[in-house]
Amino acid sequence: MSAMDRAANLARLRDEDFDVLVIGGGATGAGIALDAAARGLRTALVEAGDFASGTSSRSTKLVHGGVRYLERAVTHLDRAQFRLVREALAERATLLGIAPHLVHPLRTVVPAYSLRDAIFYRTGLWMYDRAAGAAGIGRSRYLSRAEMLRAFPGLRRKGLRGGVAYYDGQFDDARMNVTLVASAAAAGAAVVNYAYVTGFARSDGHIRGAAVRDMIGGEAVDVRARCVVNATGPFADTVRRMADPAARPMMKPSRGTHLAFDADWAPHGDALLIPRTPDGRVLFVTPWEGSVIAGTTDEPAPAASTPHPTEAEIDYLFEQLGHWFDPPPGRDDMRSSWAGLRPLIADPEAGGNTAKLVREHHIEVGKGGLVTIAGGKWTTYRLMAEETLDRVVADNDFDARPCSTRERPLLGAEGYSEDLAVTLAERHGLPGDVAAHLAHAYGGRAEELLSLAPAAANARLAEGHPYIEAEVVWAAGREMALTTEDVLARRLRLAFIDRDAANAARPRVEELLANAR
Repeated sequence: MSAMDRAANLARLRDEDFDVLVIGGGATGAGIALDAAARGLRTALVEAGDFASGTSSRSTKLVHGGVRYLERAVTHLDRAQFRLVREALAERATLLGIAPHLVHPLRTVVPAYSLRDAIFYRTGLWMYDRAAGAAGIGRSRYLSRAEMLRAFPGLRRKGLRGGVAYYDGQFDDARMNVTLVASAAAAGAAVVNYAYVTGFARSDGHIRGAAVRDMIGGEAVDVRARCVVNATGPFADTVRRMADPAARPMMKPSRGTHLAFDADWAPHGDALLIPRTPDGRVLFVTPWEGSVIAGTTDEPAPAASTPHPTEAEIDYLFEQLGHWFDPPPGRDDMRSSWAGLRPLIADPEAGGNTAKLVREHHIEVGKGGLVTIAGGKWTTYRLMAEETLDRVVADNDFDARPCSTRERPLLGAEGYSEDLAVTLAERHGLPGDVAAHLAHAYGGRAEELLSLAPAAANARLAEGHPYIEAEVVWAAGREMALTTEDVLARRLRLAFIDRDAANAARPRVEELLANAR
């Protein structure tokens, strides 16, 4: 039986006593569940929707220190920003080590249209290299005008002097999230998606579990746990008020919108950093999953289960791209769009400008002992989990092993190598793009996936995309996918990069899911 069998995990919620119950199946919650289980704690995780269905599948797909945070650290002498950059760069190196199939280096270029800009960007990115220290993954360097145009032939040529190249990390955020959940389950955690917390159980004023509603079968389950951790991102205040109606708001979410285009907008595999917009933001144009994504916006927004891009935000992105590309992309070039929420911690001095909020995290032990972890960013999920578990272990006097997630490989890391795609292609007769996708999405587990549904190994779900029908069977049996959206948006990423192709594939995905149930 798979460790991700939902019925078995739901039964465990009902029958077992846990040390730690984690609410929230995004990056931070999944990271906490893995850390807790690896420390030997009896661990459960519940997620109201699907794993990664919120913020954690809607990022800019970068594992990075944050060059804009470094700029603010230097220009405003802000130690908090600089500390965040150093922490994130160290975590970037860690993620490259524990998930080499999912995280990879990405060269990013920054265009300069004046000598002053060229010097400024070169100096700033040299400092970025220095901040990374031994955790660096490639040195920045100056690029000539010709080199910039080779990387992005569509760049506006008038006034272009050259640019600077530097290196950061890139990943598939939803696949990383699902892999974290599966790794937690393999370590012994009971994990269940579509399980909504409706209230808390208390003993002598202390929270000792939660009432959970199975959103699929409708069953009410009382989960018993010595400690409950709130890792619900933008919804942290909702859960905090469930425990303490008088809790003061902690969160100030912002919405970020991205657009998806054809791969030829970044034809050589580099990313583009647009360093300055009229309102002080930075934008990225990044190759990803056979497409190119552009974003992001940063607008105050209420917490919402499925945030949607506004027309104003889409217009804003097209307007900014129009300043840097000639000819610029148009609406007909857009293949998809999406929006996500950032779980920012409120700062009274930031006013309405969420772009000024530092992406730090905060751990709170609230009324009844509810532990809330809020803020942060994808790159630092592991560090946030470690610090949260350190607090949980100390406060509850748990007999736990030390944190091991800095060195503990995620599922798929074992058996992965840079030539795995070639091996898969030769062994199974797969097209090159399909083999490369499987190698990077599943790593050493790709062979197991192909053996689970060999008849579906060569059947593409959508023309021009590397996703195959065998992945749907795997998603249902090994990754707790229940709906077509679970598959198309999060186990695969077709809904994010090609809306029309995803809609065309829905009937076949539904058929495969029905057969797998």
